[in-house]
Amino acid sequence: MKHFEVKANLRTDLGKKATKAIRKAGDIPCVIYGKNDVMHFYTSKSEVRKLIYTPTVMFTDINIDGKIKSSIVKDIQFHPVSDEILHIDFYEVDDKSPIKIQIPIHVEGNSPGIKAGGKLKLNNRKITVRGMMEDIPDNFTVDISKLNIGDAVRVKELKSDKLEFIDPKTNVVVMVASARSATAEEEAEDAAEAEKEAEKEAGEEGTDKKADETSE
Repeated sequence: MKHFEVKANLRTDLGKKATKAIRKAGDIPCVIYGKNDVMHFYTSKSEVRKLIYTPTVMFTDINIDGKIKSSIVKDIQFHPVSDEILHIDFYEVDDKSPIKIQIPIHVEGNSPGIKAGGKLKLNNRKITVRGMMEDIPDNFTVDISKLNIGDAVRVKELKSDKLEFIDPKTNVVVMVASARSATAEEEAEDAAEAEKEAEKEAGEEGTDKKADETSE
């Protein structure tokens, strides 16, 4: 797996006022959880943009004032309205201990079910694995060349000499659904997405109204 370097600065003041000043300057407050300590730092948005908005999972080499700490992203907090990154949590890793991480699923092969009119359904775009840092791939390849309509590949069917699959064994990774059932699921997903967008817009209007009332 690729490594991505992030240049950062150590934080000495952890108060709310200091955190607000960091964000106002266009930077992001962060924390890295190590085995024996916790380190607070901040970095610019430009430093982490490629790391956050990429489908490829990468190890992060955080350069804090010249000291390198290898890590993976543990959690990202976004603003509920603007989607601005508010905070990032990292988890320190090393090459001597196995780590648990999510990696993207890559599908390959020509499915006879798709040729017959079925639709490919990727239930999850990532899968959780455990392994040594040097053995973690950029993605995990799933072969669909034998899947007919109605067939699926489950976690228990995945094979790797160096990785342990953490997700429930019965979970469907990828399947070939009939065009009719796939369309029905897509319509249900679209309806759910539309409802979510409506709720978000309502929240934005409420936030704007509250801001106007405060400024009066």
